[in-house]
Amino acid sequence: MSTAKSGRYVSNLTRDTLAVILAGGRGSRLKQLSLARAKPATPFGGKYRIIDFPLSNCVNSGIRRIGVMTQYKSHDLLIHLQRAWGYFRGEFGEHVEILPAQQQIDSSWYKGTADAVYQNLDYISRHGPAYLLVLAGDHVYKMDYGLMLAQHVETEADITVGTVEVPVDRAREFGVMAVDEDRTILRFAEKPENPEPMPGRDGVVLASMGIYIFNYEYLKEVLAEDAADLDSAHDFGNDVLPRCIARDRVMAYVFQDAATGVQQYWRDVGNVDAFYESNMELVAPLPELNLYDSSWPIWTYQAQLPPAKFVPNDDGMNGIAIGSMISGGCILQGSVVRNSLLFSNVVVENDSDLDGAVVLPDTNIGPGCRLRRVVIDNKCQIPGGSVIGENHEEDGERFFVTKQGVVLVTREMLAD
Repeated sequence: MSTAKSGRYVSNLTRDTLAVILAGGRGSRLKQLSLARAKPATPFGGKYRIIDFPLSNCVNSGIRRIGVMTQYKSHDLLIHLQRAWGYFRGEFGEHVEILPAQQQIDSSWYKGTADAVYQNLDYISRHGPAYLLVLAGDHVYKMDYGLMLAQHVETEADITVGTVEVPVDRAREFGVMAVDEDRTILRFAEKPENPEPMPGRDGVVLASMGIYIFNYEYLKEVLAEDAADLDSAHDFGNDVLPRCIARDRVMAYVFQDAATGVQQYWRDVGNVDAFYESNMELVAPLPELNLYDSSWPIWTYQAQLPPAKFVPNDDGMNGIAIGSMISGGCILQGSVVRNSLLFSNVVVENDSDLDGAVVLPDTNIGPGCRLRRVVIDNKCQIPGGSVIGENHEEDGERFFVTKQGVVLVTREMLAD
């Protein structure tokens, strides 16, 4: 029976799989957006959190045993997980279990990605999985993990690494793999200066998605070996993969459409520019990431909010949104919003003008404001008459301005 084409066999594979999501990252490249929250808890796409994407992928793939490993400023993330992902039925063997760093092995917190999994081997072993799916909690994409599991079994791999094709000039942002024609991984380099291109593809490299499938019995041995290595940073990319590639069967799974070979949507929203661009992509008429796809829904906590409302100001001018996404609970009062994404409960008061704005939840924008290419953090109160995004020299005195000219505004900056 072909595992790649048989839904039943892939389903059996997913039932024998336990997923762990690494969600303890500091996310320092997001600057002030991650000062009070872990990166996976960052709002995205109008109503979601970043972690909703790998969690939804698990559920849609038939993987319903999931552990989420938390560490850095996890309160906001924990609240979201309880609200959005607390509906699983334990009597059916399904769960989303929170695994905070607890100093289970010694007096240290999670030292690296491999150490995080190692410290939770007791939890994993209780569920007796045949395969462990390790996921990053801070990427945006839609992916059927069953297809990757099928390849893992068919190729008799010890480890399978999820990969995307990226241009050589972006290789320094990723862990990069050299592979042979069968996609056996020969070498792995973290953010290399001189990356090796794919065979026959001089301008393209294979970059790690931070997704790994391990045969679980094999993984236990590998992690014990890594834990005993005093020189290791206990990280999958830096330490475990290079050691295993040298002696074991480690394969690459290329994340592309099986029928067309086209690269699938995947975004690392690791810095403010990438966060802004990924949100703004959703405003396009036909975005590459389709949030309206009922066959692969993105699940999240759904606040009970009224529909967005567009009301006139005192002069009778109605609120207008053009080429934008406006979430529930928003009110546009005699204001104009262009090419923007407004999250839940955003109020834009009289005569304000927004263009290219990403505005996170529960924000109030006062009357007569002009905002251009901005990211406004949640619960901000933008004073009336504010002009942000038109003079970057002035903006830089109060706010954070990226290399691409996006202005990040947070509550703390407004208070200064």
